[in-house]
Amino acid sequence: MPTFKLTLEYDGTNYHGWQVQPNLPTVQGTLETVISRVAQHKAHVTSAGRTDAGVHALAQVAHFSTTAKLTAEEWLRALNGLLPPDIAVQALEEVPDTFHARYSAKSKLYRYRIFARVQRSALSQSKILHYPYPLDLEAMEVACRALVGTHDFTSFQGAQTDNENPVCSVTRLTVDRFGDEVIFEAEANRFLKQMVRNIVGTLLEVGRGKLQAGEIAGILAAKDRTKAGPTAPAHGLYLVKVDY
Repeated sequence: MPTFKLTLEYDGTNYHGWQVQPNLPTVQGTLETVISRVAQHKAHVTSAGRTDAGVHALAQVAHFSTTAKLTAEEWLRALNGLLPPDIAVQALEEVPDTFHARYSAKSKLYRYRIFARVQRSALSQSKILHYPYPLDLEAMEVACRALVGTHDFTSFQGAQTDNENPVCSVTRLTVDRFGDEVIFEAEANRFLKQMVRNIVGTLLEVGRGKLQAGEIAGILAAKDRTKAGPTAPAHGLYLVKVDY
């Protein structure tokens, strides 16, 4: 049975995350409905990562298997013709049946966007966090460096998770400013539930002076979610890339 790899872009605003949930619109559910319609059999789609409600993707990766006799090009045209405007397939290719969107992934890159200006913007309110406070980027950069490496990220893990391994290897964590926009980027071999949003929320506390950059190592060592900062809202977060 042929297996196909999808690269997806989606606006997460109108979805309750990636994963199928009863009676709620999700990216996975929408995609499976369309694929099943084209294939004329029930289809299951597996992604590289289960994005939360409101989180966006520039290049989410997923795979599905089917008995339908369609080429990759035919699948691409059919799916983009039937999917809603806020989900688009950017690339589609047939892959060996040993490929797994989640378990074959080597690393993921996330980006968090902040509109750092006192006056709010009337545009892109669901795509970028408005943060009207001054930020000390130098302090935030120091804090970022303390989080790079292989650590137990329990202090930055969201509640209600069944994950048994809290150790992740963060290879890059940066913060940069471009005019009114502040951008965080985080790359790691894996991420815990809400880990990026919890890191961003903590770094914003450092930027405002509510936490000192030197406290980050202690927050990591505590392995206690209550020691870190608040969870940043979902709508500023993007899954940018998955490497295999």
